[in-house]
Amino acid sequence: MARINFTVTGMSCGHCAASIKEEVTGVPGVREVDVDVAAGTVAVEGTNLDEALLRTAIVEAGYEVPGTLAA
Repeated sequence: MARINFTVTGMSCGHCAASIKEEVTGVPGVREVDVDVAAGTVAVEGTNLDEALLRTAIVEAGYEVPGTLAA
């Protein structure tokens, strides 16, 4: 199982986390999404993950993804 970590800006509450989880969970291969609002990170675990699709899902939820962290 692969893990990709993103830094995400614009998150400030539990609703933000829920919005991101909802969008990212719909990406093929995603098994788990962990959103840490305080740290500004989103960790995604799954198989055959497509980083571009994950970034797009986060952006569609209304947040910015300025970079990717090392796993």
